[in-house]
Amino acid sequence: MNPFYLPTMMKSATPAGVLSALLISFSAALMSSPVQAQSGEVVGNADAGRKKASMCIGCHQIPGYKASFPSVYSVPLISGQSSKYIESALAAYKKGDRNHPTMRSVAGSLSAQDMADLAALYGSK
Repeated sequence: MNPFYLPTMMKSATPAGVLSALLISFSAALMSSPVQAQSGEVVGNADAGRKKASMCIGCHQIPGYKASFPSVYSVPLISGQSSKYIESALAAYKKGDRNHPTMRSVAGSLSAQDMADLAALYGSK
């Protein structure tokens, strides 16, 4: 059911039908929100990470790649790393505890859900 058609449907719908439509719309909204464990911890999704990995691929999936900014730096392949390590490294870049300028910029644009999704993707390979 498309929630955008709800106003049109409501003109001729019964109260039970309207309630049903509202519940379906509400359920769809809940299901599209980030996945969280009961403890409030964000849970990563490798499929979602695959959609977000375009900014990682250009450096971290090229064997022997070296970045030249701010100095020559051997870029690690991250596929197969521990997902907890990837997530904590991204969080450290975002917080400023790790200092590579490119990674700080990339990590700074990521939400906790993005980091968990990318960690799930690269940790699962």
